Amino acid sequence: MKNISAKRLIKRISAFAASMVILLGSSLVANAEAKYTYSYDYWGDVQDSPDAYEVIGVFDCQDLGLPELVEKLLSNVEEPVEEEGEAEEEAEAEEEAAEEEAEAEAEEEASSEDGEAAEGGEASEGGEATEGETTVKKNQKADLHSPNISNTSNAITVVGNYIYICDTGNNRIIKVERVGREQFKAVDIIYKINGDVKDNTFDNPTDLQVDEDGNIYVADNGNGRVLKMDSNWNYLMEFGKPDDSTLEEKMDFAPNKIAVDTAGRIYCVADNMNKGLLKYEADGQFSGFVGATPVVYKFWDYIQKRFATQAQREKLVSFVPTEYSNLYMDHDGFIYACSCNLKEEDLKSKSAQAVRRLNLMGNDILIRNGEFPPYGDIYMGNGGPSQIVDVTAFDNDSYVLMDKNRGRIFTYDDQGRLLFAFGGKGNEKGYFKDGAQFLSLDHMGYDLIVMDSSSLSLTVFTPTEYGSMIFQAMDQFDAGEYVQSGETWQKIMDLNGNYDLAYIGVGRALLRQEKYKEAMKYFELKYDDDNYSKAFKQYRKEWVEKHILAIFIVAFGVLIVPMIISKIGKIKYEIDTADIFKF
Repeated sequence: MKNISAKRLIKRISAFAASMVILLGSSLVANAEAKYTYSYDYWGDVQDSPDAYEVIGVFDCQDLGLPELVEKLLSNVEEPVEEEGEAEEEAEAEEEAAEEEAEAEAEEEASSEDGEAAEGGEASEGGEATEGETTVKKNQKADLHSPNISNTSNAITVVGNYIYICDTGNNRIIKVERVGREQFKAVDIIYKINGDVKDNTFDNPTDLQVDEDGNIYVADNGNGRVLKMDSNWNYLMEFGKPDDSTLEEKMDFAPNKIAVDTAGRIYCVADNMNKGLLKYEADGQFSGFVGATPVVYKFWDYIQKRFATQAQREKLVSFVPTEYSNLYMDHDGFIYACSCNLKEEDLKSKSAQAVRRLNLMGNDILIRNGEFPPYGDIYMGNGGPSQIVDVTAFDNDSYVLMDKNRGRIFTYDDQGRLLFAFGGKGNEKGYFKDGAQFLSLDHMGYDLIVMDSSSLSLTVFTPTEYGSMIFQAMDQFDAGEYVQSGETWQKIMDLNGNYDLAYIGVGRALLRQEKYKEAMKYFELKYDDDNYSKAFKQYRKEWVEKHILAIFIVAFGVLIVPMIISKIGKIKYEIDTADIFKF
């Protein structure tokens, strides 16, 4: 323990020295210059790592077969569109005949009013025809004619072996099937909703989710609603602007991101709403806001605002919660919510979190046991902090963050420790173009899929042998296979001797095997105070139980023997000084 305390002191001194370097104007940007894959050690130094992921391929619209699918769908809808036009012409002819008969019967009563009514009717019919023509043109131009994905597409959702792309700028949903390890094919384009619905087309769809029953939910941003449809895109219901007195009446409801739990409840991130996630019950009833980020402010800012004039207050920054940028519901029903518009000082002071894990009550239960909080790059340089725009989570509770600022992907374990980071800005495979408006992330198994709006493509990453071993070691540990997990971590250590989590992984496996003394050695090597304390506590208990007899004998010898010797001495003294023995 003395070694751990000493090392903790060394760490604090080092941190203080690093802070002084920053204050003196020396930049630590050099530490941010990492290779493609890297991690951080206990001291915060960048450690280059073997690649944990590799690119299967980058699939653009041509690779997905989108132009062929568009051509096929267009050929299928040409005749129905013409038939629909003929039906409309027949209906209009019947309406005109009926109007002429009505006008003939009431010609002498109110000719002027009839004229106005007829003019209004013609305007109404013209308006409807124009709207119908606009809808057809809109559908054909935006949804079917475009062989490309728009550069404003900002969401992908993986469901089984399918990928749903919210082609936002083209007002449509593209369904892509994975037909092989390196083969993806566009199989459907959805541009309208079936059933009795006021507006049966999408307007700026920004997110899509599918529940356990196969029902589909779409954040129809431009129409101010969240749509619920069955698996055949038949309209079921919609969720509209919440009836809440705290919201301005003139504020438009623009749902952006959504999540659906097993009970059919909707959790929604809406534009320009920072009160948390909007929660709707399965019947469409708005039940309130949950998970608002805590408002943190400095005492001096509060005093300044308290005594400022009205004009000065308007110029000061308001103390309001941070707006979420995206969310993801994991297999346990917990919601990962991320924020991208955070300041460097707030992240470093831990007054703001780039990612949170919310339970049903909206409380943050994310574990943060890593040496550094999960907010991406710890060295920010002149580019500022990472902008976490998307998050996804694996079934083993590790989670992945997408950084729009530097185009990097960060993977953390269930304890909030960085497993590895990879990626960057560039034109090569595995990199993302600078200036991408949207980067969307999801996973299929352990494969990661990223939608890059600037290149209009899907980049598919799969774990390398090194990355697969990391996930395998974690899965083995979770399954109680501690011996196998320790062996796998040892193989990882052989590939990357600077990987702190490999040492800690071996230590945790030994700890579960009740090999406490061996575990302490691995924890001590990587300064893992918490796990070292757990191992030491168990080792101390085990040692005491093993040597209890010796401890008892020693304690007896230390405590009882001196008492006996003292008692004998007293008796001897009394005998020596007794009068009966004096002559």
